[in-house]
Amino acid sequence: MRILGIDPGSRLTGYGIIDDSPQGYKYIASGSIKIKVDYFPDRLKQIFDGLLEIIDNYQPEQMAIEQVFMHKNADSALKLGQARGAAICAVQTKDIPVFEYAARQVKQAMVGKGAADKIQVQHMVKILLNVQGELSLDASDALGIAICHAHYQQTAIMLSKQGVYK
Repeated sequence: MRILGIDPGSRLTGYGIIDDSPQGYKYIASGSIKIKVDYFPDRLKQIFDGLLEIIDNYQPEQMAIEQVFMHKNADSALKLGQARGAAICAVQTKDIPVFEYAARQVKQAMVGKGAADKIQVQHMVKILLNVQGELSLDASDALGIAICHAHYQQTAIMLSKQGVYK
């Protein structure tokens, strides 16, 4: 199963792609869509277009994205929500199922505690995917979201085989 993880942002949207198989996780690609314009509707278009290109290049089967959380600044929260919307719409045009996870869930799945910081998540991502060298925080967050989704999918499959979860 190829999974695209997205860490949405209105200036920088991180992405990470992994393959999840019975042999484990395999790192495929990661990076950031760097927004180069100030006009907000154009930023959303860059996110949308950038993700379409990533989808065409890597052919993910599922997408996992971080849920909106409350910011102290309402304007930032609205912009983040719109960036998420642009990302979700891009994926939906390709009929790829979308799954959403709270930041706390991702941190719990990656580090074992929901209050972990980005550096701890980045460290675990590099270990789990055997990534050598540099990995930006946005890309490692996106990879963490993809790994979190893989964990939840594996758990759902296991529970359904046991007749606990349908």
